[in-house]
Amino acid sequence: MPDRGFPTAPRAHAQHALPAAGRTPLAHLRQQAQGVVLGQLLQLLAQPAPGLFGLSAPARPSPALAHALALNPVPAGASGVVAQGGGPQAVVQLVSQARKQSTELKQKAETGNEKVVVEVLALMFQSILTEERIPPAVRVWFARLQVPVLRVALAEPAFFSNPDHPARKLIDRMGACAMGFDAAAINGSALEAEIRRIVQVIEQYPETGSRVFQLVYDEFEKFLSRFLTEKQTTARVVSVAQQVEQKAVLTIQYTIELRNLLRDVPVRDEIREFLFRTWAEVLALSAVRHGAQHADTVAYKHAAANLVWAVSAKPKRSDRARLIQNLPTLLRQLRQGLTLMGVDGAAQNAQIKVLTDTLADAFQSKTAAIPQAHLDAMVERLVNLEDLMGDATLGEVPLNVENVEMLLGIDASSIHVLADNGARVDDAMLAWAQELQPGAWYTLDHNGGAAHVQYIWQSQRNQLHLFAAVDGRSYLIQLHRLAAYLQAGLLVVQDAEGLTLRATRAALAKLDANPERLLG
Repeated sequence: MPDRGFPTAPRAHAQHALPAAGRTPLAHLRQQAQGVVLGQLLQLLAQPAPGLFGLSAPARPSPALAHALALNPVPAGASGVVAQGGGPQAVVQLVSQARKQSTELKQKAETGNEKVVVEVLALMFQSILTEERIPPAVRVWFARLQVPVLRVALAEPAFFSNPDHPARKLIDRMGACAMGFDAAAINGSALEAEIRRIVQVIEQYPETGSRVFQLVYDEFEKFLSRFLTEKQTTARVVSVAQQVEQKAVLTIQYTIELRNLLRDVPVRDEIREFLFRTWAEVLALSAVRHGAQHADTVAYKHAAANLVWAVSAKPKRSDRARLIQNLPTLLRQLRQGLTLMGVDGAAQNAQIKVLTDTLADAFQSKTAAIPQAHLDAMVERLVNLEDLMGDATLGEVPLNVENVEMLLGIDASSIHVLADNGARVDDAMLAWAQELQPGAWYTLDHNGGAAHVQYIWQSQRNQLHLFAAVDGRSYLIQLHRLAAYLQAGLLVVQDAEGLTLRATRAALAKLDANPERLLG
């Protein structure tokens, strides 16, 4: 047979274009590797052998094999091994028991097809159960999946050819999520309990099919969304990251709206600069902290319109009197807003001086005033702006340690903030960065140090991504920076192939060396 070698996970910078059908580089890689493995499997099965017809059409197990599967749903002694707690010795025992069970099942098989499926599945699970990166406590539960998966493989030959088969996806996801934990950390953990629950649910369905595996796969994904962020420190960082993105979106929206409202209004450049660059952020921060309709936020929106009116011409004595009366309140609101942003002391005084100087000029101006109806419409539009906002594509999110610390209210020294830095990235890398699966483990090379990190969370608009290291550090990475790290090979997934693909390749290597065992 030809060489079994096929491309392993390349460093991301080797990919320069989005593969066909919109697949990301990693998905494209797995598809190529799966195609090679499937071709090797089909070539092996095409070799002449008595009673061997390949894995082409679904079929119900022969009566003797079906009876044996019903009598022995799990390897002998597996329940006792699990009850004693999974450990290296338990795994060795289970591998031996699973091999013995497979031999017995193959003896009950009445067709060449059945013998092939039993043998290939046995070798695949032998590889899975000896995967040392998966803690033993999880592998002992994987052992109990061998017979349910065998039933699926007998009825659905697509299990071998389709990397998106629900049974394969479930094993790959559970294995990838467990791979980063050591035995001590996972024993008794919520993850181990969920894997145990899923296996027990599958065991309750003697006629297991794709539907059941898809059901528990979806449940596992929902579990991950809770489990990965349930730690108090992680939950706090996620909350802050959500606020950072929300604040950025609101700042952009408020800025756009203020520009639209003031497009034809005679307002001095100093005031426009203040409203667009400073006050829009005040409005956004207040909306995030207190709510868009909170009294403080609404007051800041009114302050924006009041400031526009205050710096407009005051040809009437009544307007000048009204300004003198309302000025202390307006200045107090402006100072409160600046303080909310962390602008105080000399910096705040400098900002206020620019505004008061402009106010003084306007006080003496004899030009036309801004109509009150226009100002009222401006306030109404700002007050109800959140109801009109669409989910527009978000540009660059202003992200830095200071922003995170301001929203956290605590020291953020354990949070590494990797903001976008203008690095050029390919579209393929951006697509990949947006499709990372929470729970997967990576090696992150940051500032010359390698960290073992798990992908925890992505924000609603997919602009912020959070990784957690086993030592308690967190890495909050902006989308383009994340794509740049993937492209440069500074962020490398630890399980690029997937557990079942690697197990299939290992099974093929054994069958290539010893094809007689297929019908033995």
